[in-house]
Amino acid sequence: MDILDIAKRVFKIEAEAIKHLSDKLNADFEKAVNIILKTSGKIVLTGIGKSGLICKKIASTFASTGTPAFFLHPSEGVHGDLGMLAKNDTLIAMSNSGETDELVKILPLIKRLGIRLIAMTGNKDSTLAKSADVFLDISVKEEACPLGLAPTASTTAALAMGDALAVALLEKRGFKEEDFAMLHPGGSLGRKLLTRVGDLMHTGESIPLVNTETSMKEAIIEMTAKRLGVTGAVDANGRLQGIITDGDLRRALEKVNNILDKKVCDVMTKTPRNIEKGEFAEAAVRKMEENAITTLFVFERGNEDIPVGIIHLHDLLKAGIV
Repeated sequence: MDILDIAKRVFKIEAEAIKHLSDKLNADFEKAVNIILKTSGKIVLTGIGKSGLICKKIASTFASTGTPAFFLHPSEGVHGDLGMLAKNDTLIAMSNSGETDELVKILPLIKRLGIRLIAMTGNKDSTLAKSADVFLDISVKEEACPLGLAPTASTTAALAMGDALAVALLEKRGFKEEDFAMLHPGGSLGRKLLTRVGDLMHTGESIPLVNTETSMKEAIIEMTAKRLGVTGAVDANGRLQGIITDGDLRRALEKVNNILDKKVCDVMTKTPRNIEKGEFAEAAVRKMEENAITTLFVFERGNEDIPVGIIHLHDLLKAGIV
């Protein structure tokens, strides 16, 4: 086999491993999710070798999606770290064989403390599976390794099962974008999820606004002065009635003679798109994309008539939101 054929064979075997997981799902998966949801203590994952690495990733995914969890190394556990466990905790133990010595050694203490045990293993007849409150079958027909020795398809299946648990828990908890943002404050992801429209919008004299009864000449002067390619049109009480963009202006020039003498109300587009000040900046990006526009007027919640700001796509680009 050439190199590409080898890679394709690996992909096929591992894809089949995940597909068979779906076929084996049963009420035990639901029971596992409910046990975790009802756990008043800690969610602890444990495993050794490659299984341990997968457990670390699952614990991290749990923690970042609303289910606090951490990894306990079983070798360290039998040398004192089992003191981290308490009777209200839930332990998720992973072993493909289900007979990993370090895990089997801690089972008596788990039972003595009354800790709920969820076993993720490829052997339903193993010591680990038989000792568990819930057994999740992560067995695979074959490993992608041609020698059948290196954990490959089995670790992929285990990782997929962990992701399925994490997403099921996320949805059952009603975990929202705002919750995700609070747990990811750093880097570009944090900027995207924590920055609010009010943090980036133009305010006060920087907001391009003209009266609906003024001339288009004044509107063009306002658009030029504020340099956002747009101006809002407000009534005598400051309520937004419409908007004029560079595009509106170009289209009007093609259709209307003496455009400078026309009133703003004759040219403006009514019902302009807007957004609340407290919305995440990411929501502004989505609204602009959905409506193929580059600016949104900003309002306070409960007062959607009088603009308190304006946000442009360039503001979002500069802030690293896009």
